[in-house]
Amino acid sequence: MAKNIRIERWSGAALEQFIPELARLRIEVFRDFPYLYDGNIDYEKKYLQTYIDCPESVIVIAFDGDTVVGASTAIPMKYETDELKKPFIEQGYDLDEVFYCSESVLNKAYRGLGIGVKFFEQREAHAESLGGFKHICFCCVERPVDHPRRPIDYVPLDQFWNKRGYVKHPELDTIYIWKDLDDVDETPKPMTFWLKNER
Repeated sequence: MAKNIRIERWSGAALEQFIPELARLRIEVFRDFPYLYDGNIDYEKKYLQTYIDCPESVIVIAFDGDTVVGASTAIPMKYETDELKKPFIEQGYDLDEVFYCSESVLNKAYRGLGIGVKFFEQREAHAESLGGFKHICFCCVERPVDHPRRPIDYVPLDQFWNKRGYVKHPELDTIYIWKDLDDVDETPKPMTFWLKNER
């Protein structure tokens, strides 16, 4: 990692000071494939408020000096939306035993420096510090291979996730709705979960 980068875990009301930067970064990063998210600041601030309000949540923040260049969120599944909880309930999981790694966003200039690995390590360490979790998971959007906005050089992160110990679970899937770039209306997007069992 670059010597000026530091990674810190933040929770609760102390996050308030970073909300504008985190919202801006999420909108910037999620515009790219595969999310193609046409976001807005008001929605992002409301979304991030969930992590401020939940004492068991965490946001791992990457700083270059005093500048926020990346962030990664996580929260116990029991505090998440019904859309996310539904497949786990249907498959018989105890939500109290599932820890959800929400998203990681990182400025393009800082990719390839090992920050993504640190994001997973810090979120998993937070889950361990809380105790009681048997599963750690995240989900990602499923886009068709012939999607018109798919970059020619796009490489899915499957191998990276496998190296971190996560396995794709097609039986754990859900639908999320958002507005793609260039679209007029919001449309449903299929999402699939990846799961790692705690030792």
